[in-house]
Amino acid sequence: MNNREKLNRFLGLFTGGSKVLVVINADPDAIASAMAVKRLLWRKVSEVCIAHFNKISRPDNLAMIEYTESGLVALDDTKKEDFNTFVVVDSQPDHNERFSEFNYDAIIDHHPLTSDNATYVDIRSDYGACSTIMTEYLKSKKIKPSSRLAAALMLGIKTDTSDFTRQASLKDIRAFQYLYQFADNNIVTKVERTALTQEDLDFVGHAIRQRKVINNRVFFHAGNITKPDELVVVADFFLTLSKVNWSIISGVYEKELIIIIRNDGLRKGAGNTAKEAFSTYGSAGGHKTMARAELDLKLIRKEIKAVNKKALGDWIMSVIEKTAGKKIA
Repeated sequence: MNNREKLNRFLGLFTGGSKVLVVINADPDAIASAMAVKRLLWRKVSEVCIAHFNKISRPDNLAMIEYTESGLVALDDTKKEDFNTFVVVDSQPDHNERFSEFNYDAIIDHHPLTSDNATYVDIRSDYGACSTIMTEYLKSKKIKPSSRLAAALMLGIKTDTSDFTRQASLKDIRAFQYLYQFADNNIVTKVERTALTQEDLDFVGHAIRQRKVINNRVFFHAGNITKPDELVVVADFFLTLSKVNWSIISGVYEKELIIIIRNDGLRKGAGNTAKEAFSTYGSAGGHKTMARAELDLKLIRKEIKAVNKKALGDWIMSVIEKTAGKKIA
């Protein structure tokens, strides 16, 4: 089935009376993909609302939302009964418990297939970004993206492929080239330059001082945190260190243990490692070079006597070393 046929099936889900809620775990790729859904449904449905459930604190993500005028709202500020059609992009329903609050009419994603319970499913795990899929949708419908939408989709592709050095395909490159002619590149530049706050810098400094390196894998457990996105910043930063192959960064946020995993792409996949090590305790998975786990502290408490900072840090290191061992060295 080609892109035009897929898009026609997708658009066939909606009528003029459709009130559509697009649910996302907001990051550049998810935001851009949701914006593309909204453009595709422009003047075809009664309403499209893009709702996110995660806390957005990274400066670049906040800048993207501001400059692209994406119109996101918090999921907690919406009412399920106000909508009759539900779409998820750049994720699948089992990726987070908040997604499971809805029965989806459409799932569009580029992560490995874990859930296809919807009327329409388009999951392409060989693509580096969901934004690439949405760009192909726009092209097949001959819709010229606005300068803001094109910039957002470019940022989605650049972010999820780490500037085409991670999980990128020729389709991602071609989509980026197509978008380039329409995009406001000032938006792209402004967002990419908005990388760190003073608080982020302090957090990175603390992580540098407290890091532990075992078998070319760097670990840091922050204890209680207020901004989960800071874990991502540190995980990406530590992977730039010489002779570091893996970066495993964690912290406790709202009674959940969040673990961010990065690797250099030359070894066993981060997503498979995260799933194998931590899926018993909550959601865990991702791509070959990047993964995330969100774990229930109550389940972990059954394994260890205490869930204080030192105990959790030691537990994460032991689980990774036990699970991975020489397989990811």
